[in-house]
Amino acid sequence: MSDIDPTDQALATIASIFERPEPGFAVRDTEAEAVAADEYAVADEHHGADEHPVVEEQPLVPEHTDADGYSKVGPGPMAAIRLKWTVHRGDDGQYYVHETIGEQSAPVVSGPMSSEAAVQFVDEHESEAQRRFELLRSEIAGRSSLADYERKGEA
Repeated sequence: MSDIDPTDQALATIASIFERPEPGFAVRDTEAEAVAADEYAVADEHHGADEHPVVEEQPLVPEHTDADGYSKVGPGPMAAIRLKWTVHRGDDGQYYVHETIGEQSAPVVSGPMSSEAAVQFVDEHESEAQRRFELLRSEIAGRSSLADYERKGEA
C-alpha cells in the first residue's frame, strides 16, 4: 500500500461534500390548486370552449417594498458556518445590516444606511460569498482530481 498524503484525503472528502447537491423540495398548495381548477371549470362553463380565463401576470420573485427583514443566506454545505445577512430598521429610521455566521453567533452590524443601500449591501455581499465559494469548490475539486491522477501513477 502506498503512502497517501492525509491532506489529499481531506481535500477529496471536502470535494465530495461540495459535489453533492443540497436536498431540495417543493411545497405544493393542493387546496389552492383545487380552487384554481374549480374556478377554471366554472369559467369554462360561462365562456366558450375556445376562450380562456385571463390570468394576471405576477413576478416570480415578489418585489420587496420595505427593506426591513430583507435577508439572504450565503452558500455552503454546513449551516454552522453559513453566512446570513438581514436588514433591520433602527429606531432612528435608518437601516442596518446584521451579518451572522451560523445560527448562534452575535451579529456584526453595518450601518446606518438608506433602504436601497442596505438591500444593495446584502446583494453584493451574498454575490461575493457565492463567487468565493465557487472558486474554493473548483480549487478543491481540482486538487482532488490531481490527487487521484497522482495516486494512479499517471503523474
